[in-house]
Amino acid sequence: MQRLYDFLRRHPTWVDGFWAVVLFGISLLSGVAAEDSRGTDLPVLTVPVMLLLSLVVALRRRVPERMLVLALAVGVGQLIADVATVPADFALLVIVYTVAAVGARRYSRLALTAGLCAAPLAQWRWPSEETGTAGNLALMVLQTVPFALAWVLGDSIRTRRAYFAQLEERAARLEKERAAQAKVAVAAERARIARELHDVVAHNVSVMVVQADGAAYVLDAAPDQAKKALETISSTGRQALAEMRRLLGVLRTGEHQEAGEYVPQPDVRQIEDLVGECRGSGLPVDFKVEGTPRPLPSGVELTAYRIVQEALTNARKHGGPGVGASVRLVYFDDGLGLLVEDDGKGAPHELYEEGGFDGQGHGLIGMRERVGMVGGTLDAGPRPGGGFRISVLLPLKPAP
Repeated sequence: MQRLYDFLRRHPTWVDGFWAVVLFGISLLSGVAAEDSRGTDLPVLTVPVMLLLSLVVALRRRVPERMLVLALAVGVGQLIADVATVPADFALLVIVYTVAAVGARRYSRLALTAGLCAAPLAQWRWPSEETGTAGNLALMVLQTVPFALAWVLGDSIRTRRAYFAQLEERAARLEKERAAQAKVAVAAERARIARELHDVVAHNVSVMVVQADGAAYVLDAAPDQAKKALETISSTGRQALAEMRRLLGVLRTGEHQEAGEYVPQPDVRQIEDLVGECRGSGLPVDFKVEGTPRPLPSGVELTAYRIVQEALTNARKHGGPGVGASVRLVYFDDGLGLLVEDDGKGAPHELYEEGGFDGQGHGLIGMRERVGMVGGTLDAGPRPGGGFRISVLLPLKPAP
């Protein structure tokens, strides 16, 4: 049935042609029956009138305005040639509905006028002798009602289609705007991450320079200290190279650090200070560290700090009164786990996706960008019973 329905929707002219044939057959049979009952032949123009009115039904959706003109011409011809109404005159009702639904506005008004005049003119031209004047007037009114209803139905369908088309156009425009805003948010966040990684690399290089100067100074007097300094240079250099690879992967434009001193970016140790600031601003935060704390790559520490900062900012702004939050920092052998939860009412999940926050990032867009840069994974969504949860796993080594 669905395949048949789809086929009929793709071939509306075939459907109209079928009903045109049915209408012509019914009209012809009705004329033959009337001929037998009266004992007279059909008027010469009756069959052409039936054919033309059936053609109106067949082509009503292909050329509705032209078919309306044809139907009006046939109707006027019937009045002049005294060809009495036949079942095929039902085509005028059909074309009034069709033009009101899909035709041009001026033709729609013409169809309404023609529909309101058709029944009175037909009743005036071929009055019923049994009902008298009052009865003929009543029949005029009753026969005019279907034409008015057909026009009203067609016009309401036109309005409804226009409304849905407007909604679809608006939805498509909003989708494009949302995609554009997401691209802008990603670009802005990547630029921010690039600047921060630039600071990290610059800090590591500064450390290497200081250690190298110290090693050169004590090389003869204290070989052990020089060796330790060289080891520090080696480990810091590897870390700087790793951060430099991430920086080159993030940086898409020639944007450089703004003028000013290069300073180290926040790390994991400062998360506790961040939690203290949130508590001081009225947001209860439960902070726990599991596992054995140890030095981590600067990019991983910066990512962890920024995610906690973004999550707590969102909880404070959108969690509602009485909201509380918890932060869990878990040191694994091969990575760092992070779980941030709040029990507030939260903002709609779509707002997180669209980057609708004005804190230190752009919602989940920024978080995913940061986590992706260090090869980690992020899982975020509403909690059962209310609130929001953000779970992150940051590997110690970037993904290949």
